[in-house]
Formats: sequence, C-alpha cells, structure tokens
Amino acid sequence: MPEKITLRTLQRMKDDGRKIVGVVAWDYQIARIVDRAGVDIVSVGDTVGVNLWGHSNPFEVTMDQMILVTQAVRRGVSRALLSADFPFGPLQEGTDSAVRAAIRFVKEAGVDMVKLDGASDFLDSVTAITRAGIPVFAQFGITPQTALRYGVEYNAIPSSHDQVPVAMKDALVAEAKRLEEAGAVLLNFTNSGPIVGAAVAEAVSIPVVGGFGGGPWLDGRMRMAHAAIGYAASAIDNPPDTYANVARTTLDAITAYAEDVRSARQVAGGIPVPPAP
Repeated sequence: MPEKITLRTLQRMKDDGRKIVGVVAWDYQIARIVDRAGVDIVSVGDTVGVNLWGHSNPFEVTMDQMILVTQAVRRGVSRALLSADFPFGPLQEGTDSAVRAAIRFVKEAGVDMVKLDGASDFLDSVTAITRAGIPVFAQFGITPQTALRYGVEYNAIPSSHDQVPVAMKDALVAEAKRLEEAGAVLLNFTNSGPIVGAAVAEAVSIPVVGGFGGGPWLDGRMRMAHAAIGYAASAIDNPPDTYANVARTTLDAITAYAEDVRSARQVAGGIPVPPAP
C-alpha cells in the first residue's frame, strides 16, 4: 500500500527539491484513477460549475453543491491529500461564515484541507480556520475571484501563457509572506510566470504550486484532470496540447455503438446473441 501523503510529506518535498503533483478532480472515477497514478494532491475545484455543468462562471456554484462533489471525490481518494475550494460566498460573508464552511468540508466531505481563493484579502479567516485545526491551501494571483482587483477580465484571458505583471513582484512576494504568517500551509499561485513565481517560491518556506501560468519555477503544478486528458467536447475539432484526447475517443466509441444498434448487431459487452435457427 503506497504511503499516505501528508502535509509533512509536501513540506519535505519542497525542502528536498522534489516537485509536487496536484490535479483537480470532480468525480469518483477520475479520483480513483488519479489517486492510483500517484498524484500528491487532489483538489475539488469550484471550476466544476463551468467545466462540467456548463455555467457561465464559477460564482453560481453553491456550498451544498461543493459538499456533494467533494464527497464523491473523497470516496475515490485514499493516498493523496484532498482539498476543496470554497465557493464564492462563505469567505466574503465574514470570518464566522468561513470557519463554519471549513468545518462543513471536514465533517461532511472528509477533506484534508480547504482552498481559499483570494485568501490574502481575508487573512483573519485564514488564521481563524487554522486555529480551528483545519489546514488552509491559499490561492492568489489572477484567479476568477481576484481578477478584477488586478484589472483583468478573467474570462477574457486567452491562454495559460498570461502571467501577473513583473512589476508586481515585490507586492506578490509580500502577499505570499502574509499568507504564510496567517497560517496557510500551501500556496496556489496562478498565472505566476517564471520571474514572479520563482521569487515567491524562494521567499516563503511553505510549498508553492500553480496551475495556469505555472511551471518548473514553482514547487509543483496543479492541472485539471479533465484538461490533461482532453475531456472537453472542444477537443474533438481543436485537439489541445494534452496527454490524451478522450473527447475524440469517446466520440468514436459512441459513434461505433450507434452503428451497431442501427445495423441490428449486438453491442460490445452485450449478452451473446443466439445463433439463427
């Protein structure tokens, strides 16, 4: 049985220069697969609303929905550390609300830590959640919940190559230090870029990982599992730079299934058809 990943494991990995592997997952089957692959962190993102449910933005996702999705992922994860995103609302409503939400994630969904977007604007909540005994995974940089503060329309960002302005390096290093001092055990620096990202990773003692705009200059990477495997329907006509194209494979499989049905053939996996008399 592989060793269970702990926060101490992640800290040792940073100290030893070993990269941390994180994925975002939203369902039981994907959770089982990525856990078996040996990733270190499985994060349940509120991006489920946009990428799996078709919402126009993640703000529409509720706390109850996040609990339900996280419960499913929890059932599939046994080795990796499990994190879940706060949806928009509990953090913005105040410290008491944030602590209650964190406790719900632990008691009802079994998370190992909670992820807070725009956490540097809510340092009191970071500290309060930490004092409640719940580790905080703090996200900062250009994110859906902080983009306007940086003067960016998040939905207009065309690719993962966008990054925070280099001129903001000192401010973002200071922001990362404040999050560490408030009690965060892990940072997710989105759209960091090689200059600012490297500076932040060196400035704090806790691990710094990143998704969009990240790279080997950080202590690790986060990537949506569905993005890594090319799950989105758009991958059929516009193959992305991914490790697979599950969308195309799925289209081909369902097309073949439909052809078997329409041709009066038994489908793959169906019961044997008795020979004609």
